[in-house]
Amino acid sequence: MEIVFVGLPIDRDEVEEALEAAFSLDGEVMGAGSGMGRCHLDLEIAEGSDRTAVLDRLRVLLSELGVMGCATFNVSD
Repeated sequence: MEIVFVGLPIDRDEVEEALEAAFSLDGEVMGAGSGMGRCHLDLEIAEGSDRTAVLDRLRVLLSELGVMGCATFNVSD
């Protein structure tokens, strides 16, 4: 899944570290990039994971970091 941020108020590395800690047992940040006022993180989730539960956990984490309002998700199979 790709998480795209526009206007991220904190450093992208801080978000990446939080994702790695939160999903360490069932996922991994596989890539990142930034430019043109945007940045993204690619989060690979273990096969067979409940997509709805993963998105719920992700929304909670990003809300706690105060960045949910600038995030969009591109989920692929």
